[in-house]
Amino acid sequence: MAETFTLSIGDAAPDFNLPATDGENYELNDFRDAKTLVIFFTCNHCPFVIGSNEMTRETAKRYIDKGVQFVGINSNSVNTKPEDSFEHMVAHMDEHEFPWVYLRDESQEIALAYGALRTPHFYVFNEERKLVYTGRGVDQPRDVSKMTVNDLDNALSELTSGQEVTVKVTNPIGCNVKWDGKDAHWMPAEACDLV
Repeated sequence: MAETFTLSIGDAAPDFNLPATDGENYELNDFRDAKTLVIFFTCNHCPFVIGSNEMTRETAKRYIDKGVQFVGINSNSVNTKPEDSFEHMVAHMDEHEFPWVYLRDESQEIALAYGALRTPHFYVFNEERKLVYTGRGVDQPRDVSKMTVNDLDNALSELTSGQEVTVKVTNPIGCNVKWDGKDAHWMPAEACDLV
């Protein structure tokens, strides 16, 4: 079985054309005005996503004025998790009003292109759309009251201050992406161990 690697630091953001819960379709270029683009693989049901959504919301809102755009992508198979359907995504956004665009990757091709490992799994791209950080948001996504480090916030703080990101790769912590019959065997970026 061939091993597939996640994006590595310095890689360009793969393009996409996906439907969003707001009724529009979005491509990578639609976010060209953002100085920093955070693309993260997420879903409706995962307890690690649910546990950290409000922290992700706070982080997204904190950096909006610094030109940071968040884009969530749900690639989970509805055959495995029916609650991750597009209709449920729309209802989820209507209920929670998260400050990001929420896209549906029905074919799972974009998750494959990025090498998404878990939900949530964050990818931070600079203005040239080169990857500068990948991995977890926080170290305790299921229960952020026990959080000791917010790696995503640290990366964005450094990046938006004109500094180099100190910690570029961490282990994404969460549920596995629910693949639809694909034989996906991922190796983590930078060969880091999975949690």
